Amino acid sequence: MSGFDLLHPVVQHHVVNTLGWRSLRPLQEDAVAPVLGGSDALLLAPTAGGKTEAALFPMLSKMAAEDWRGTSVLYLAPLRALLNNLEHRVQGYARWLGRDAAVRHGDTGQGARRRQVVERPDVLLTTPESLESMLVSATLDPHVVLADVRAVIVDEVHAFAGDDRGWHLLAVLERLSRLTGRPLQRVGLSATVGNPVDLLRWLQGSNHPGVPAVVVSPTAEAGVEVDIELDFVGSLEGAATVISALHRGEKRLAFADSRRIVERLAGSLRERGVETHVSHSSLSAAERRRAEAAFSEGRDCVIVATSTLELGIDVGDLDRVLQLGAPGTVASLLQRLGRTGRRPGTSRNMLLLAADDAELLRAFGLLLLWSEGYVEPVLPTSSPRHIAAQQLLALALQEGRVGRNTWPEWLGGLPLAPSESLPGLVDHLVGTGHLDVDEGMAFIGPETERRYGRRHFMELMSVFTTDPQVTVLHGRDEIGVVDPMVLLEKVQGPRLIALAGRSWKVNSVDWTRHRAYVEPAEGRGLARWSGSRALLSHALCDAMRRVLLGADPAGVGITRRAEGRIAEARSQWANRVDRERTVVLREDEEVRWWTWAGGRANALLHAALGVVDPELLDPDRSFDSVHIVLRADVGPGRVGAAVRSIVGHFGPTLEGVWPDVDRRAVEGLKFADILPLGVAEHTLAERLVDRAGAGNVVARGVVERRVG
Repeated sequence: MSGFDLLHPVVQHHVVNTLGWRSLRPLQEDAVAPVLGGSDALLLAPTAGGKTEAALFPMLSKMAAEDWRGTSVLYLAPLRALLNNLEHRVQGYARWLGRDAAVRHGDTGQGARRRQVVERPDVLLTTPESLESMLVSATLDPHVVLADVRAVIVDEVHAFAGDDRGWHLLAVLERLSRLTGRPLQRVGLSATVGNPVDLLRWLQGSNHPGVPAVVVSPTAEAGVEVDIELDFVGSLEGAATVISALHRGEKRLAFADSRRIVERLAGSLRERGVETHVSHSSLSAAERRRAEAAFSEGRDCVIVATSTLELGIDVGDLDRVLQLGAPGTVASLLQRLGRTGRRPGTSRNMLLLAADDAELLRAFGLLLLWSEGYVEPVLPTSSPRHIAAQQLLALALQEGRVGRNTWPEWLGGLPLAPSESLPGLVDHLVGTGHLDVDEGMAFIGPETERRYGRRHFMELMSVFTTDPQVTVLHGRDEIGVVDPMVLLEKVQGPRLIALAGRSWKVNSVDWTRHRAYVEPAEGRGLARWSGSRALLSHALCDAMRRVLLGADPAGVGITRRAEGRIAEARSQWANRVDRERTVVLREDEEVRWWTWAGGRANALLHAALGVVDPELLDPDRSFDSVHIVLRADVGPGRVGAAVRSIVGHFGPTLEGVWPDVDRRAVEGLKFADILPLGVAEHTLAERLVDRAGAGNVVARGVVERRVG
């Protein structure tokens, strides 16, 4: 019997007659049996691969067959915009069966929230943060409102799993499972990942091993061609020139990996007469919706975006995807590539535009990995002790009081912190006033009330930090937010800022309320946001090394300009790479160890050198993803001897070595300040290591070279 035949007859009818489908897509067909059977599942397909329907059609069929009542299915996603985008579609599917669906997140009005408590939707689309807000709410009883939940669909689960939001998600699901008194069926939707079995095991949490689990990942659909091209344009202005000249009359989605570059590129395109829209996280929700709607309805236009449009938000049929530089991972490349090729007879396509040599080399390396079939594994962050502390406070809010020694039972054995450290964590929270205790029960203390009590403890529900920002207003319309420094830098004449792809003149700033009042202006505005540069992975840096040694990605169109430029780079950088060993290069009175190991491996190697031979290290500069800076007077053979000493002291994977952690970096770890300082520093240090990558480097040995 086919998957389609297993669906509820009403769902079958509407698939054929309302949607006009002749059949289900492979993923949808293969997902029906395991989801209907109650298995936990991970459904893998490219963007627009039909994952939402693959989960919902059997889940709605099961809801009807078993007569689930109340809010029985949660649909969780990482972005409010994605939920808004899905609401109408999910609501339509639910109404086939006389059921309802609704969205609940930070932008949902109080009236809608009250209706959802009285008339509980069968499917609730929400974020983990909003779900936790319901668990701790003083205005609704989660033991009633959420008592009927039986299944959870987690969209873009790979986007959760790689950072602390993933642990927060799992912890909230464990608390909800305990509250309902039943295991919750968990279905994850994801783009292609390198370790799907591990990802599903992680998503299962306490369901493992009691609940069956299956990865559903059908063979890629035949007939979908892939067209990837790489060009060298030399500058941001060069990129704008190419984009404005190519593919006229088509809808183009252009990705850039910083908000500043998005704004600059959008401004340059508009100066060239291109209808341009903008989407990034610092724009207001209304501004993003306006831009995305205008782009969706347009034909000859470009929308420039950060990763906000990577996660499946529908902006209509796209003709082209453009990428300024290169994303940091193959997984991200696949996600963006998958935005195209949705219409029959069209190809998945991407044009990468490198603005400088570093971008060109990174793009070559990424495409080499793609051509080799490599996709990064999604690895949960290690030992999120700060999330354990946050969950303890949230539990105390939810239940009023929790057992000082029994509270971990709510979290289903999740490895948020070593079990032996949990009593000390409670002692610290009591000692700092975040918790009070009475007869073995813990409850919210005055310090938690003081720090997090505003807006119904909303700040306690979010596990990621946000930089101090100023809201930009044109009249009563919110445009977005900017870094305060863009409003403080000295300027001659009117202060112009760039936001939403347009220039604005700043008329006044209310620093008390963090608001800037603007009006449209001509000329180029300044765009700036704070943020740290991402560390590149060992796999990507090693691929860049192999490119410099002559490797080329298969199946990629390389323009003549890009070919010529990479040939120059191979010639200029030849002394920095070696087929067998790493390179210590003396050049222009500088000594650098070219490891090509990735940022986390280099952090570990730098720390290990500091132990075995600290005089090797430059006191003013440290390392990046491809090299480590050494003192200029390092003698011949000394680095090789230090590497051998590292292996002798710590073994081939450098066990026991931890990188130094900057106190300012600890401040970027949400809730680190409710941990003991040493615990917070160690938590962050554990995230800055790649022992396998560092071990690969020390195993290869060192060759020394001199230039000039």
